Amino acid sequence: MTNDNTLNYTIQENDKTVKVIMTENLNFSRRLSKRLEISDKLYVNGKVARLNKSVFMGDILSVEFDEDEDEYDAVDIPIEIVYEDDDLLAVNKTAYIVVHPTKSHQGNTVANGVAYYFKQKGIKRKVRFVNRLDMNTSGIVIIAKHPYAHNELSNQMKSNEVDKYYYAIVEGTVKEDIGTINEPIARLNPEDITRVVHSSGKECITHYTVEKRFNNMTLVKLKLETGRTHQIRVHMKHIGHPVLGDTLYGKGSELIGRQALHCYEMRFMQPLKGKEITITCPLPEDMKKVIKIEGETKV
Repeated sequence: MTNDNTLNYTIQENDKTVKVIMTENLNFSRRLSKRLEISDKLYVNGKVARLNKSVFMGDILSVEFDEDEDEYDAVDIPIEIVYEDDDLLAVNKTAYIVVHPTKSHQGNTVANGVAYYFKQKGIKRKVRFVNRLDMNTSGIVIIAKHPYAHNELSNQMKSNEVDKYYYAIVEGTVKEDIGTINEPIARLNPEDITRVVHSSGKECITHYTVEKRFNNMTLVKLKLETGRTHQIRVHMKHIGHPVLGDTLYGKGSELIGRQALHCYEMRFMQPLKGKEITITCPLPEDMKKVIKIEGETKV
């Protein structure tokens, strides 16, 4: 469908205009479509085309994206790639690394590592994150390789059409085998990074299933129906089972040096190919170690 700079779309119907295909079939904004037209970035069967051009079944509409190397410094940081195609990249983020530069973390981020990977591979693209994880949460982070893929995947995220699964080791014994937490989450103080369950907040829904019960802790599998900042951490604290090692919403642990939370699976529609993609990342070693040390307690 694409290479690094061009999106190719085969027209599936007759007597439509490029403009209609761009907005209705490919979900380009009218503004972006017009900008691409002005820049001579639209082609039909290899020839520059205008938005009002009629197209027919079998025609190839090509959209050329400008080369746009990223503003992030390319730093040789190991990144574990778990999936890649022409349109997107997925990495398994380790704990203790931030996704992109912040005031307190200027370099050595996932963004710097991906920028380096793109540079080494000759991929002249920006690093466009589709999702983010907290610094001390591990697991899947998805990067789009061009603005169309980024827009489509972001829309799937906003529409809650992406299945997001996590593992967490939480404090205490969770009694119910399965459960749903449907409680709004708000940030009451703009100066504070913490969130709380509060009636003024946005809708948040977390489903959980108990995988194993240990001595005063539980391994749970969670599915996010919504995707708010700190959602799992706030919801688990709310029901009396904060994530193990979470110093922001609970307390530290001698068993692990961070919150025991890992994004292990994401399922979504590949934005160009129209097929479902499933990406998985196994549990990291520090969480496996906690499980091994504790062993299973029959309850």
